[in-house]
Amino acid sequence: MRRATDRQQPAEGRTNLYDSVTVAIIAELEAGRFPWVQPWGTLGPGSQAGLGLPYNALTGRNYSGINILILWGALFESGYASQGWLTFRQALNAGGHIRKGERGVTVVYADRFVPEDEKTRAWEEGGEAKSIPFLKRFTVFNVAQCEGLLIDLPESQPPLPERELVPLAERLIAASGVDFRIGGQKAFYAPEPDLVQVPPQRAFFDQINYYRTCLHELTHATGHMKRLNRKILNPFGSKDYAREELVAEMGSAFLCATLGIVPTVRHADYLGCWLEVLREDLSETRGSRGRAIVRAASQASKAADWLLERLSAAATEPSQIPAQ
Repeated sequence: MRRATDRQQPAEGRTNLYDSVTVAIIAELEAGRFPWVQPWGTLGPGSQAGLGLPYNALTGRNYSGINILILWGALFESGYASQGWLTFRQALNAGGHIRKGERGVTVVYADRFVPEDEKTRAWEEGGEAKSIPFLKRFTVFNVAQCEGLLIDLPESQPPLPERELVPLAERLIAASGVDFRIGGQKAFYAPEPDLVQVPPQRAFFDQINYYRTCLHELTHATGHMKRLNRKILNPFGSKDYAREELVAEMGSAFLCATLGIVPTVRHADYLGCWLEVLREDLSETRGSRGRAIVRAASQASKAADWLLERLSAAATEPSQIPAQ
């Protein structure tokens, strides 16, 4: 795979990239696999990546948005034992190199810029300068594809016992500031009173699912207008409802990966709706199609970041675990 450059990609290139990602996600869903929960516990013997988000092995920064799904998919397919990735140049800067014959994975960086002539026009005519979206592609390689690296890689986080309380998750729930209630027989987020309610942990056959459920509902809560302001007031069964459920499922998976909880899909019955949304997205006119999965992954990543930032800002003292 050729190395990417910093040149701006044309709109057609962006569309083709969105299409290819969407097609890959659809293929995984049609096979009954959920690409945002696959990479751990299912790899070959001796090649099991630890829990966590994919990260740049040189800078230590986590990848976000659609890049998480792209790199988790590559991890699952290849069976690498690390979540760490590097560009060709970064591998050289780290004192190593990519092994001959290895193929990289394309990740993307999306942003907007204002051309100089547009800045001039806005200054002369008044009004705001219009920005233009652009997409950069980069090829990255897993650290398992590298040799001679002179950097220390973080150790993978071991899975937690299935029936153990997760104090870090408890602190995240408390730090979110969301009205969080335990009781009843249903798990839900109610937008108008702005509250989350989940059954007590002892009500779950597999008790770790309590946290997966909590994080799913908290991801919904981040969409409230006073937080990230997503479109969350959607009729049950509508495509917008399915889109928000997709955001919540991926948000929960991203949070689980960060907190050391093996994620799973709680709403597998939404599979048909998700496939319908993604297939319809591919049939849209060129230039706007293929965006549904990219947008959902971006929103899920922002939701997870919002909650994790509040966890980091919270006091270091352990929160009290509510009696159940």
